[in-house]
Amino acid sequence: AAGTGEFEAGISKDGQTREHALLAYTLGVKQLIVAINKMDTTKWSEDRFKEIVKETSNFIKKVGYNPKTVAFVPISGFNGDNMIDSSPNCPWYKGWEKETKAGKTSGKTLLDAIDSIEPPTRPTEKPLRLPLQDVYKIGGIGTVPVGRVETGVIKPGMVVTFAPAGVTTEVKSVEMHHEQLTEGLPGDNVGFNVKNV
Repeated sequence: AAGTGEFEAGISKDGQTREHALLAYTLGVKQLIVAINKMDTTKWSEDRFKEIVKETSNFIKKVGYNPKTVAFVPISGFNGDNMIDSSPNCPWYKGWEKETKAGKTSGKTLLDAIDSIEPPTRPTEKPLRLPLQDVYKIGGIGTVPVGRVETGVIKPGMVVTFAPAGVTTEVKSVEMHHEQLTEGLPGDNVGFNVKNV
């Protein structure tokens, strides 16, 4: 928030903005947008915007982000300025520009910044890694390990090995939300039936 004292509180040692940036980076969020809200309370001050961009750039760099890959957008959520449509209240604001894998991209609004986020690639070509969350023994069906596919693909008929036990078995079927799947992809929470385990 651009309001006097609000931004400073957010990026102080115990501030929520600082904590959220650190959490996002720690949890693997690779792309960031910085929306500087409540710009109406600063009478759309260009100096205040530039000050916040400079300070925020310094601290997100320390967290691990590259500020050149981040869109900084001055907004007023209360009035809807620069959210979907460009605001007439900040004629000094020429828009944001950031570096992406595909090259440079630019825009003016928060919606433009959201649209510029590149969808993450699903690592289907890597070996299967599926950390188990639970294992069910279901009468008449058998053993059903459950977990999220992180990398690779799981399909009926393939042979899997459970670590650290080293037990190897064949996958009989794969399900997600009680529906049979021909394959489970990265990001899918699946249950799969295995033979004789």
